[in-house]
Amino acid sequence: MEKMPKWADLALIPLLSLILAFAISGLVILAIGENPVEALKIMIEGALGSSYGWGFTLYYATSFVFTGLAVAVANHAALFNIGGEGQATMGGLGVALVCLMLPWTHWALALPVAILGAALFGAAWAAIPAWLQAKRGSHIVITTIMFNFIGAALLNYLLVNVLRPVGSMDPATARFPAATHLPTLNEMAAGIGMVWGKNTPANISFFVALIACVAVWALIWHTRLGYQIRAFGKSQPAAVYAGISPVKITLYAMLISGGLAGMMAINNVMGESERLVLNSVDGAGFIGIAVALMGRNHPFGILLASLLFGFLYQGGGELALWTSIPRELITVIQALVILFTGALDNMVRMPLERVFLALNRRKRA
Repeated sequence: MEKMPKWADLALIPLLSLILAFAISGLVILAIGENPVEALKIMIEGALGSSYGWGFTLYYATSFVFTGLAVAVANHAALFNIGGEGQATMGGLGVALVCLMLPWTHWALALPVAILGAALFGAAWAAIPAWLQAKRGSHIVITTIMFNFIGAALLNYLLVNVLRPVGSMDPATARFPAATHLPTLNEMAAGIGMVWGKNTPANISFFVALIACVAVWALIWHTRLGYQIRAFGKSQPAAVYAGISPVKITLYAMLISGGLAGMMAINNVMGESERLVLNSVDGAGFIGIAVALMGRNHPFGILLASLLFGFLYQGGGELALWTSIPRELITVIQALVILFTGALDNMVRMPLERVFLALNRRKRA
């Protein structure tokens, strides 16, 4: 069977899967007595209809870009890293230590060092599962998900017993110095004479996420290491025959993956909370899996999928606020998107392949 055009694989299949997911979601909304068209209108207006809505959509999307890229890099090496939650948690610890322990005079000086701290702590948390996979054969799925819980427990201990300010009852660090506060998008817009609207948590880390997309694209498709990662992911025996070390590729891919997940903390810890709190990751590590699947492990696709999930998060919040539709229904919609773009991919792919095969036969006839 002839393959479909690349554009159909990268764009048409996810689009059709998304339409199916939203169609079934509409039936669910209808079943609980609400108007699905009105619900979609509220979501669009709440997430995209104002600078305020866009601010929150971009804030959520920024976190999902980092965790989605983390999953994608590992996936290219045929490694299913589901430890983004723990790696992002440790990235937050790295950001907090950098911001609290060094004397800063300007955010522009603190940001690159905080990025480095977040990436190093995230990579370090991915290094142990990577080593266990490469040297001991321990399955990366099992070890990374275990390290999510270990990371949460470790952070809980540190925030309660080590990093919590004296006299505070809140399990969180002290506020970061004012010099480390990242400029928000509305502050940046005001600086060039634009009106962004109400203040939102979207900040300059959105542009860091865009740079990360370009860097991952260049790494995977335009470097020797990227070629080795892709070759190893396609066929490990062939990669070994070509002289590619499985141990090195497993370690390199997981270290990069963990570093990217850790960098999410720039957005939520340094940019939004301006201190390290419990549960700051809030499930973004797991959403990154869906984002990478829907984006076909390509940075541009991951950016688009991140914007979609950012839209679902913000639009879902508005939907729960202004209607009787429960917030949990947004989780159902997210699950349907994941189901159709991941588990049921062949349900859309196989009919489309038959359609393109028939079209190709007609052209040759």
